Order: sequence, then C-alpha cells, then structure tokens
Amino acid sequence: MEPESGIGSSTSPCQFSLVTLSRNLLLAYQSFGVVYGDLSTSPLYVYSSAFSGKLRNHHNQEAVYGAFSLIFWTLTFVPLIKYVIIVMSADDSGEGGTFALYSLLCRHAKLSLLPNQQAADEELSSYRYGPSSAQAASSSALRRFLEKHKRLRTALLLVVLFGACMLIGDGVLTSAISVLSSVSGIQSTESKLTNAELLLLACIILVGLFALQHCGTHRVAFMFAPIVIIWLLFIFSIGLYNIIYWNPKIVYALSPHYIVKFFRETGKDGWLSLGGILLSITGTEAMFADLGHFTALSIRLAFVFVIYPCLVVQYMGQAAFLSMNLDSFSNSFYASIPEPFFWPVFVVATLAAIVGSQAVITATFSIVKQCHALGCFPRVKVVHTSKHIYGQIYIPEINWILMVLTLAVTIGFQDTTLIGNAYGLACMTVMFITTFLMGLVIVFVWQRNFFLATFFLLFFWLIEGTYLSAALMKVPQGGWLPLALSVIFMLIMYIWHYGTRRKYNYDLHNKVSLKWVLGLGPSLGIVRVPGIGLIYSELTTGVPSIFSHFVTNLPAFHKVLVFVCVKSVPVPYVSPDERFLIGRVCPRPYRMYRCIVRYGYKDIQRDDGDFENLLVQSVAEFIQMEAVEPHYSSSETSPSREELMDLIRAKEAGVAYIMGHSYVKARRNSSFIKKLAIDIGYSFLRKNCRGPSVALNIPHISLIEVGMIYYV
Repeated sequence: MEPESGIGSSTSPCQFSLVTLSRNLLLAYQSFGVVYGDLSTSPLYVYSSAFSGKLRNHHNQEAVYGAFSLIFWTLTFVPLIKYVIIVMSADDSGEGGTFALYSLLCRHAKLSLLPNQQAADEELSSYRYGPSSAQAASSSALRRFLEKHKRLRTALLLVVLFGACMLIGDGVLTSAISVLSSVSGIQSTESKLTNAELLLLACIILVGLFALQHCGTHRVAFMFAPIVIIWLLFIFSIGLYNIIYWNPKIVYALSPHYIVKFFRETGKDGWLSLGGILLSITGTEAMFADLGHFTALSIRLAFVFVIYPCLVVQYMGQAAFLSMNLDSFSNSFYASIPEPFFWPVFVVATLAAIVGSQAVITATFSIVKQCHALGCFPRVKVVHTSKHIYGQIYIPEINWILMVLTLAVTIGFQDTTLIGNAYGLACMTVMFITTFLMGLVIVFVWQRNFFLATFFLLFFWLIEGTYLSAALMKVPQGGWLPLALSVIFMLIMYIWHYGTRRKYNYDLHNKVSLKWVLGLGPSLGIVRVPGIGLIYSELTTGVPSIFSHFVTNLPAFHKVLVFVCVKSVPVPYVSPDERFLIGRVCPRPYRMYRCIVRYGYKDIQRDDGDFENLLVQSVAEFIQMEAVEPHYSSSETSPSREELMDLIRAKEAGVAYIMGHSYVKARRNSSFIKKLAIDIGYSFLRKNCRGPSVALNIPHISLIEVGMIYYV
C-alpha cells in the first residue's frame, strides 16, 4: 500500500512521520482481523491437549507450573524473537512466507528451476535486493556448490513445496480445531448438547464459513478486527482475574527453572506433552505469510503491544486456575471463565475461531497460486477479490476441496486432541522449513557470516526439533493426517511439474529451424491476410515446433505474427511498464515478433480486456525505438514507418489467438512408472484442470487451436 497522496516535498519530516505512524496504526488494527485470529484462539485447546494422554498421571501443581513456563518461553523465543525480530526482516519487496524466502534465494544464487529464465529478467526493478548476486557468488563457496549440483537445487524446491503442502494441510486443520474447540464450550453448561448435536453445529458453521469465501477478506477484515480485539480483551481480563483470584504465585513460573523441574518429574511423558504445548504458537507463520497485506512495522506493533501480553496473561491465568482445580484439564478454558461471563465469551470465541480460520484459508489460496507460478500446480480459476489489496484472491476449486476435507476431518476425528496432534505437526514442520530457508538467506542474501547462520539454525532447530520430535510421536494418534495430505498434494505437484517440464523440453529440442523459416520467404509460402496472429508458446527463444503444424494445416496466415510466451519470474510483482519484452524473430519484411509477458509469483492475470492493446502498444514502441537507434541509418526510418502502419492496420483488421491443443503421451519404450505418471496422472490432471486458453483469459471467439501429440 502506498502512502497517501498529497505528501509532497513541502511536507515537514514531523508531518510525514505522523502520517506514517497513523497509517501503520491503522494497518495494525486491521491485522487483528486477518493475521492474529488463529494465534489468539490457541488458549481454547492448549492445556487440554497438553495434559491428555500419559500426562494424565501428572495432574499436579508442579506440572502446571512447568507447562506454563514452557508456553511462556516458547512464545518468547519463536514468535517474538525468531519471527517478529529476525524473519520479518527478510521480506521480498514487502512479501513474506516460504515462497518469498525461496524467491530471494533464487535471485541471489542460481537456484531456480523455472525452465525459461533469461538474463533480461535480472534487469527488472523488483529483481534487485541488497548486494548484487555477482558479489555474493564470489564470496560464497556454498553458493557455487549448490549452483553446480542440480539435485541439490531440486531438493531445495521439494523442501519448499513440502512446506507449502503442510501449510495447505494447516488450512484444513485450523478450521476444524478452531470451530470444534469453540463450540465444545457448550458442554461446560448445564444445558449440554449431545456429541452428535455438537458435531452438527460445528459442521453448519464450517459450511457457512467456506460459503462466504467468495466475498473476499477485504470486505470483512475491517469488521473482523473488533471481534478479535474484544476476544483479546476478554482473555486478558479473565487471565488477570484468575491470577489474582486463584493463585498469584503463578508468576514464579516465569522462571525457566520450572521447565527443568517439569521434565525431571514427568520424564518421557513430559516430552510427549510438547505436542500439545506447541499448539500455543500455531498461527505464528501467518504473521510472516500475510506480510504483503500489511507492513512489518504494523504487524510488529500489534504483536508486541497487544497479542504477546494478552496471550501471556491468559495462559498464566489458566495455569493459576488449573493449579487449584486439578480436575478441570479436559475443558480448562471454559471452566476458568467466571459464570456470569460464560455466554458472552462463548459467542466471541466462536466468532474469533471463524476469523482465525479465514486467515489460514486465504493464505492457502495464495500458496496454491504461488505453486502454480512455479509450474508445480495445475491451472485453477483465480478470482481477484479486492481492488485495493492486490494479493487477496479466491480460488473456487480449492475452497470446496478444503471444505470437504475439513468436514471429513471434523466428522472423522470428533476430538480436538487428535486434531491437535495433526495440527501441531503441520505447523511445526512449516516453522522448521522456514528456519532452514532463513539460514540460507542470512548467508546468501544478507551476506552475513556463515557461523552466524549456523548459530541461528542450531539454536532454533534445537527448540523446534524438540517440539517436532514430540509431534512425530503422535503420528499414530492423528499426526498421520497432515503427512497423508502432504503426500497427496506433493504427488499432484510433482506429476504436474514433471509433465510440464517434459513437454517444455520437447519443445526446446524440436524447435523449427530458422533457416527453414527464412527459406519460405516473407510470405511463408502461404497467403498472408490482414490481422495479427498471436501464437502462444512456452519458449523464449527460437520458433516452436507447433509453428510448422500451423503453416502446413492453415491455408492462410496473418500478416503480423507475434510469438507470445507467458512466464513467471522469481519476484513477487512485475511493474506493468516492465511486463512486456519485445524482440524480432525474423528480419523486418517477415513481420514476425516475439513478446515475452512476465508475471511475478503474486501477480494476477486480470481479465480486463486490455491485453491486446498493451501488447500492440509494446510492439509499436519497440519498432519506434529500433528506428531511432544509432546503428540504423536515416534511410531505414521510412520502412519503420511502413512497418508501424502495417501493425496499426493489422490491429484494426482483428486479432486471433493461436494455440496448440496438445496431447502428451509417454514414449513406447518408457518405463512403467513414467507411463503411469504421464499417461494416467498428468493426463488426468490436464483433463480436469482449466484449459490454457481459459487460464490466459483468451476470448473463445478469437481462438484457433491446432492439435498436436507430444511423445515425451
């Protein structure tokens, strides 16, 4: 978001600072409704999850003190120090998340596996970040080692994709555990619902939640912020009341000494309980992932001055209550609420759970969009839901898949402890991967000492690895779910990426000889009719093999031909004035051009009907620029004017979009696994995803398709 207009050079620094501060305070307010719903609703289920299982044998005051001390120091080290202070400084032009870190690494070391990258992409204004990549390459043996081995670069991409798959699983589990935990509070009242009625209520709320997704978070974020703020005031007040009323001595548990006593007393049972303790930091990744919607300062202000103190006081208050009520662990949050305030807190808790789910679902849409930009996810419909916040999108297919999976998890498990085991494993895996990528960013992007990066990795991996090891022990008790979901999504991503790369390599190795095209002459051996033909291909150089099929199958061709390549580059956004890269394919009389259309991984290909005009305008500017370059003589300016007039007349005659309707099949001598991946897996995905013409917003009435079989 840009600063408000009207701030000119005459504005004093004091006025500018006030405007900047007020803007960040407004964004901090809005962030409550988008970023912090998940993290702030964790007190609903942390203690009940931690003290289930074998820790039931340790329902005593010392164990409660130790559990709170663990929660306090975990909140301090992971969300506060790691994310707020360190990780959020590694934004990619204001964007956050694992893909932002991977994008930074791809730009500062040659780690990208996108097939059609060019040196010209490095000239984009958004490509540059900090020290130049040339300086980095000369100072890092590790960088050269990674660049040299393709398998390591592939492994890095797989790690990023695995984190993305876990985050998609997080989108399923967050909604299930948040809504089920919030409505389970009714069980604490005298008018108890049966388990079936409680489950039905949770499912109704979940269906309503996903049915509202098409509206977009921009319309409700401002309205949702007061809900989360009221919720935070409630949990802070209840926590403070419980500390004073039940056990003020709980403040002593801030000492890490109680963590040592906790493990000394509980042993292996205490270690296994970490799978429940880690739920206190679920939703932390959203602070970094949703950075592009706000600013780093606004998210930091909200966390340091509101979220962190409210959560610490609430967990401390709940621990104070439990230390004096050792039979209330199964529903500790609602049991700790003073009776007159139960129903207001219950209503706000349910609304806050919905807000928390909304944030993670929206993040899932962004993750899927970014995976598609990397060529690792089938084409899906992407709807831009906000005119003001560019990154807010809605993907109908993913929304309904998430709804079905969430309902299946809710109905299948019916237990927040089991869902919590799965949820904790998914969240901690994403954090573990973020720590790994951040270590590489410290070395490659920030150009810091290798030993500093090693210390960062070892310190936070020690904390997160301990939690992750405990979460992995819960695999038989629900933890298998995110692993199963990740395997399914990884399989889809790998098959799609494998098939797409094979198809691209076929085009790359079967390009039409330029000598053959020149031999046809300017007429190409067929009738050239008025109009512009846009020939779509993934190649950034040469003439695609499908062009020979066009020439031999079509009786006439357009007078102006433009080979269009739409590709992704490892930056979040590409400026509109840098989007089109124009060049010639053949000498001027052939009227054949190449247009490379570049999008960032967060860019949306809008269906605004202006693509044709922008493309033709870019070609015209290229012709004019070429005519005035010093190496062209004055005698050549007249042909340039003629060329420009031909372009204008061709545009007036009409534009046709020419694409290959391709069928990809494995060669006969291919292995069984390859035939299974290409002929069944990739073919199924291609048939059931959106067609390339629909994904590229090509008008159907202007589309010409020529069939072609790829044997890969």
